Amino acid sequence: MPERQPIKSSPPRIRLLKILTSFQIGGTERQVTNLALGLNASRFDLHLACLRNFGELLQDVMQLRVPRPVFNIGRLYAPRTLWQAIRLVRYIRRNEIQIVHTYGFYPNVFAVPAARLAGAGVIVASIRDRGDILTPMQRWIQKLVCRLAHCVLVNAEAIRDTLVGQGYAPGKIIVIRNGIVLSKYAGTERGESLRQSLGLSPTAPLIFVFSRLNPMKGLDYFLEAAALLKASFPEVRFLIVGDGAGRAELEALSARLGLQQQVTFTGFRTDVPDLLREAAVSVLPSLSEGLSNSLLESMASGVPVIAARVGGNPEIIEDNVSGLLVPTHDSAALAEAISSLLLDPQLAVRLGEAGRLRVARVFSIERSIDEVEGLYSRLVGAPAAA
Repeated sequence: MPERQPIKSSPPRIRLLKILTSFQIGGTERQVTNLALGLNASRFDLHLACLRNFGELLQDVMQLRVPRPVFNIGRLYAPRTLWQAIRLVRYIRRNEIQIVHTYGFYPNVFAVPAARLAGAGVIVASIRDRGDILTPMQRWIQKLVCRLAHCVLVNAEAIRDTLVGQGYAPGKIIVIRNGIVLSKYAGTERGESLRQSLGLSPTAPLIFVFSRLNPMKGLDYFLEAAALLKASFPEVRFLIVGDGAGRAELEALSARLGLQQQVTFTGFRTDVPDLLREAAVSVLPSLSEGLSNSLLESMASGVPVIAARVGGNPEIIEDNVSGLLVPTHDSAALAEAISSLLLDPQLAVRLGEAGRLRVARVFSIERSIDEVEGLYSRLVGAPAAA
């Protein structure tokens, strides 16, 4: 009689708690959402927490049907925040969370100490920018808190270099670059109704910036470049897609430069793939940058890109191969780069196609998910997926 083979049981799922600030549209929020949607549910028992339960990405998150606790803090040092930290400690212990992964300054400072107090086996802190909008005190506090984490996950070598320069332990910093869902940007169908809704000519070349409106995004240099190009390219229109505290100031600058007819502020949009199908050029004039999703999305759509040579931008763009890099704080150089693409359609097509191939090869969401899952498995000592 043949010997019966033992039934192989599946290993228990890794219990994982991710914590971010909110579900507003932003680079970090989009990355966390895409990673959560793609995480292998047979290997990971995901809990997705936030500090503010609102934002445009909530609709996507609702598909997951996973626990979504909310730890609604006020100021970091208020009594209410202490109570929320106690709630978090209890939640981690009650659900036997093995990995706590926090994203950004407020989740890092709030949740990393609580996770350590709760006895979480693995704590991962994420820093996805170079800290330029933080005060020196905030940067010091975040560095202190991150000493309690088992590793610090960043999305660009430029951020790693910045953190090492600030005194972080190099051996604790892991680089996993952003990934995007390529299929969202594969369409080619143009939309006249989209242009009509924005009051744009069917034939006008459109130069886009996709960005939050804050001083570190260098949007004043984009407007100055538009003013330099207005006389030579009167048919071109410049669109700033996004919103933020700096909008009124930028609109005032646009008016002073006489650009009311050339520049459109669209506010936040959720139809970025549709907008990109109308784009002649996508520009990112940031003064500081981590690893930009807007660049990756533009390149995935085959749109030629121009970006400031700062932060992680040179890790995405090979200059004069898959896009153009220009100096920061230089509206004249930015205007010259835009002009070169408008005057040479073949160059624009070549850069756009090379950018599309580079993103498909290096920056897919599948690659990012594989690397993150592999990191989690190593940290808890679990076998990686085949």
